[in-house]
Amino acid sequence: MACCVLQIAGLILGGAGMVGTLAATAMPQWRVSAYVEGNIVVFESIWEGLWMDCISQLGLRLQCKFYDSLLALPPPLEALRALMCLAAALAVPAFLLAITGVKYSQRRTEGPGAVSTFVLAAGMAFLLTGTLVLVPVSWAGGSVIRDFYDPEVPAPLKRELGAALYVGWASGALLLAAGAMYCLCWCWAGPAAGHSYPRLARAARPGAPALAVHAYV
Repeated sequence: MACCVLQIAGLILGGAGMVGTLAATAMPQWRVSAYVEGNIVVFESIWEGLWMDCISQLGLRLQCKFYDSLLALPPPLEALRALMCLAAALAVPAFLLAITGVKYSQRRTEGPGAVSTFVLAAGMAFLLTGTLVLVPVSWAGGSVIRDFYDPEVPAPLKRELGAALYVGWASGALLLAAGAMYCLCWCWAGPAAGHSYPRLARAARPGAPALAVHAYV
């Protein structure tokens, strides 16, 4: 019962983390303009994302433009793109594995070994996805904070943390929590599912030698 609750909770958290990962990858608000010192133009906001930059005027008009050339992008941005795309690509199969694990948990009598395999695979995939999300998001956030407090960076070029970074941090935490729940569930049910059933079946066999029964212990 406890393992079933963990799987359902992990499925919900993992699904939310998957949606957040896809959203953070697509959102343009990774870096937003900072209003410091002489930069007091408050009716216009600049957003910089992985794929485009946007200009928001009074929150009513939004103009976005995709980056012109892939080869002209700075290497850090290309690395952030690659990591987030990899995380988004892994989040979907991780969620599908989690659904499969919950589905087969309702059929323990048909194949407990398969249940533990799906649960473990989903947990490891969630943990890996959460790590892949947190690395680029934390990297981008650290770069924004460093430039913000760097006196050599001009005020118009200073940026603040955008909404996409907070979504990425939250999604990474949800994915890690989901992975921990699935791995914990496998630790509880996986080894027992793989070994206790043969031992009980052999022990219950009429006329089975005592030495053969102890060999499974």
